[in-house]
Amino acid sequence: MTRTAPIDLGDRDFWSAPWPDRYAAFAALRARDDLPMYPEPEFPGFETGPGFRVVARYADVEEVSRNPDRFCSGRGAVSILDMPAEAHEFFGSLISMDAPRHTKIRRIAAGAFTPKRVASLVDDVERIADEVLARARATAADQGGEFDLVTEIAAPLPLLLICDMMGIPESRRADVFTWSNMILAGDDPEYVSDNPLQDYLIAGGGLSGLMTELAADAEANPRDDVLSALVHGEVDGERLTTQEIASFFILLCVAGNETTRNAVTHGVWGLHQDPEAKRLWSEDLDGVTPTAVDEIVRWASPINWMRRTAVADTTVGGVPVAAGEKLLLLYGSANRDETVFTDPDRLDLRRSPNPHHGFGAHGPHFCLGAHLARREAGVLFRRLLTEMADLEVVGEPDRLSSIFVNGIKHLPVRLPSAGRA
Repeated sequence: MTRTAPIDLGDRDFWSAPWPDRYAAFAALRARDDLPMYPEPEFPGFETGPGFRVVARYADVEEVSRNPDRFCSGRGAVSILDMPAEAHEFFGSLISMDAPRHTKIRRIAAGAFTPKRVASLVDDVERIADEVLARARATAADQGGEFDLVTEIAAPLPLLLICDMMGIPESRRADVFTWSNMILAGDDPEYVSDNPLQDYLIAGGGLSGLMTELAADAEANPRDDVLSALVHGEVDGERLTTQEIASFFILLCVAGNETTRNAVTHGVWGLHQDPEAKRLWSEDLDGVTPTAVDEIVRWASPINWMRRTAVADTTVGGVPVAAGEKLLLLYGSANRDETVFTDPDRLDLRRSPNPHHGFGAHGPHFCLGAHLARREAGVLFRRLLTEMADLEVVGEPDRLSSIFVNGIKHLPVRLPSAGRA
């Protein structure tokens, strides 16, 4: 009989508790010899199921991720609750697929990111970072030096890059920002109503409709961009359907945005708490940046978990798991597993090696855009540490109310040099 831990990972209050409390609970879970079961959270529009097990240790997360034949994603990867059919239409993307369909679609998507195109995207990161920081400095100047790091810097950079990649016209980018925030919102009242499922469907439908319209144009008028490559890409004579392209775009807006947005924000917060680490990085940008970015992603773990479902009776770390049972892979716990990471609660910018699971664990669902996300964060931190060297945090993080995303909605900062301009 599986014991129930004294904490409840299906309770939203657990995920909004102070971070040290969360990580202490994760440590307690890693020390157990079982995979504890928890009741599923209630969520308007979703049917509550029989419960879920928690996978907290690094080695166990790795085992589940590397064995998709035993633990599938196709029954739901981004929701503890089974997703209604109307929601799966929009959100049933790569992240919630299994082989062989996942393999084909991932090959087509990967083919859109040729070395030449990735080099062009890297140039775009540099350009967009300059534009974003210039606008943030102007905002700071208008507001006596103070501004919101998330809305002015951390959120715009990845979304503007995605809009450029997919050919989103300037006139539609505000819609993409709004809809993306709604999808990422969890049940946070700042972004969604008391009927969040309806809001998700509105946002998913909006993004899907926009991409359907743009994909039709790319079909008729191909260009040298990611969208055209997705539209015309083939594997074994098969192309992506319009809905698959739309779902991939929604995935980009969520996964391609969230890791960078929250890694940057958590990173600035972490450097605020450890001025010596900030000094170390500032004095050796070339030497520290490559390891610092991965360490921030590990330390922050922007995505709390992904779900897998046992295909048949099996085991995880020697613990029996029944067919059909849901497993929550706790990335934030695996990334602080003391058997893998020395002093895991410390932000160690020179940590190497750093085999973290911040982009997902190794396996077929490892983040397709990890390289680009690292590049975005690296470029932005270089700019912040040089062009905004006097940036200072002036308030506590305003955290997102979400079980799934370890998000920060707002982080008040001050740029004294802009206030004096």
